[in-house]
Amino acid sequence: MSQLRTIQDESLPHWMPRLARQGGPRFLQIADALQAAVTDGSLKPGDRLPPQRQLAARLDVDLTTITRAYDEARRRNLLEGRGARGTYVAAPKVELTAVLDLSMNTPPPPDGVDFDDMLKQGLSQVLMRADNELLMTYHLGGGSDADRQAGAKWLAPMFGHLDSGQLVVCPGAQAALAALILALTEPGDVILAEPTTYPGVRAAATQFGRRIVAVEADRHGMLPAMLEEACRLHKPGLVYLNPTLQNPTAITMPERRRKQLAGIAKRCNVRIVEDDPYWLLADAPPPPIASFAPEQVVYISTLSKCLTPGLRVAFVLLRDPQERERFLVALRSFALMAAPLSAALATQWIHDGSADGLLAGVRKEARLRHRMARDILAGRYSGRGDGLHVWLELPGYWNSAQLARAADSEGIAVTPAEAFATGNGSLNAVRISLGSIKDRGRLQAGLQRLSHLLARRPESFSAAVV
Repeated sequence: MSQLRTIQDESLPHWMPRLARQGGPRFLQIADALQAAVTDGSLKPGDRLPPQRQLAARLDVDLTTITRAYDEARRRNLLEGRGARGTYVAAPKVELTAVLDLSMNTPPPPDGVDFDDMLKQGLSQVLMRADNELLMTYHLGGGSDADRQAGAKWLAPMFGHLDSGQLVVCPGAQAALAALILALTEPGDVILAEPTTYPGVRAAATQFGRRIVAVEADRHGMLPAMLEEACRLHKPGLVYLNPTLQNPTAITMPERRRKQLAGIAKRCNVRIVEDDPYWLLADAPPPPIASFAPEQVVYISTLSKCLTPGLRVAFVLLRDPQERERFLVALRSFALMAAPLSAALATQWIHDGSADGLLAGVRKEARLRHRMARDILAGRYSGRGDGLHVWLELPGYWNSAQLARAADSEGIAVTPAEAFATGNGSLNAVRISLGSIKDRGRLQAGLQRLSHLLARRPESFSAAVV
């Protein structure tokens, strides 16, 4: 059913939003109704919108609601003001770039959440309760007591009650990974990882003179027997694992495999770094590996993938106090502290429940986008309906680098398997990120263009492209 209804009195506007009691903030309902009307052609560029007071009276809402709705519609480039003449539907803006970015793994805009209002309210609370001078000065690394307590609360779904003193607050997971490599390994040490894994760990290891060695994996993740053999052969400094909605394959390692790998870490006395950014986005994930071998596993959880990258806050669970101190020394050598204002905002949101609401909105939107990808990509979609990305295995007539170049020529950015390879071999696949395009309609267009591209053969492109 259309979100708009026609009314007969010509002295009133020719459209009127339907407002639902349980439909979320009313200003967003009005803005969404405007967007739907522009999309389906009910409103066309140049159509005059009703004056704000008139619309407020007709809908029985206050003027501020209409003002916020119109502001939101302007932010979406739907409306333009013409001074005393009123507000009009805007002409479509010409895109300066046609690239549809399916390459960056970021959370999508949260469904049903007024993020702008949440940001304003959160910062207002931080500024009201905190010493502003402390928010703008240097801090010792590791986070304040309140920040670490927020981290313990954030990790409670994974571990239950935690001693917040065992947590370190970091400026993002990449900084945490780099500091762990510096603190727990020596130059020339081997770091074991799966054959296809997060490129950031390889970049940090290479930068610091460590060597990544691939350990064979199957559809459940790293093979236990192969890990044990690699531990005997290489005497690794660390094992790197991303067991939940793995980047890039989107595999979630089952509990039995996690227990097996934890047991090997104990027997071989090797440390595991468990990078777990997607656990809270997954449907009923198994307990972290760190819960099976707490003394052997360092656990990293970042807010960048499940809330917003702008916070740049990650929590590191490191139980050994001496290793925790070495980690902090390493972290201070290149990233003195998490930005106090970001950390304070994250702490405020976690304690007042806003973070849970934002997480729920991201989860809901991510699932909507997975359903879209499943429908458009048909038999090629192999995801489970959760997380931020899809690992798309390619038909035999394409290879991943070839497809990435062809997609680029069509205005679509995807990430080929080669970007994630740690071993000699690589799967013939690309990673598609579902959150990096803010507008759902543009995401749909990008997936449709990619689906059409996959149905064609490389021979249909010029040699310059392929």
